Amino acid sequence: MAPPARPGDAAYANIEKVNAELFTLTYGAVVRQLLTDLEDINEVNKQLDTMGYNIGIRLIDEFLAKANISRCTDFKETADVIAKVGLKMFLGVTGTVANWNQDNTECSLILDDNPLVDFVELPETCQGLLYCNILCGVIRGALEMVSMKTEARFVRDVLRGDEAYEIRLKLLEHLPEVLPYKDDD
Repeated sequence: MAPPARPGDAAYANIEKVNAELFTLTYGAVVRQLLTDLEDINEVNKQLDTMGYNIGIRLIDEFLAKANISRCTDFKETADVIAKVGLKMFLGVTGTVANWNQDNTECSLILDDNPLVDFVELPETCQGLLYCNILCGVIRGALEMVSMKTEARFVRDVLRGDEAYEIRLKLLEHLPEVLPYKDDD
């Protein structure tokens, strides 16, 4: 008997895959070009977040169409869906949600594996670089499209010597749902 499917496995199976090495190398080339063009690590970090945000606001449609999940009832459930379904669907990895605050408005998303960093070693001149900051932007953009204004930031990074990747998520506010324009004529 086959083991039961984990959340996200079905969505991962239904999405078109890109060669992981090609994706990793392409992302690395983008980061390198940003470093060359902007010449300021903080600006590169901001640009990666902005790029991720723009990806996230578009990626949520595909996620909702293919993930076959029901609407999340709260931020806690949403964080779990990101960790178990969203990351699996788009990166092929799962995360763990931990370190909740008392109000259940802030938590850590912990990744033991991160395919974006295969073949990556940061030189001394790039120690302030948040190489995977695009992920924070993707999460922020996607959540904003489902009416959750959030903050996402890396607090631990294996590239900087930590034992895991940890993104701190904070729910800032629930946004009112914006309905499409309806003409009453």
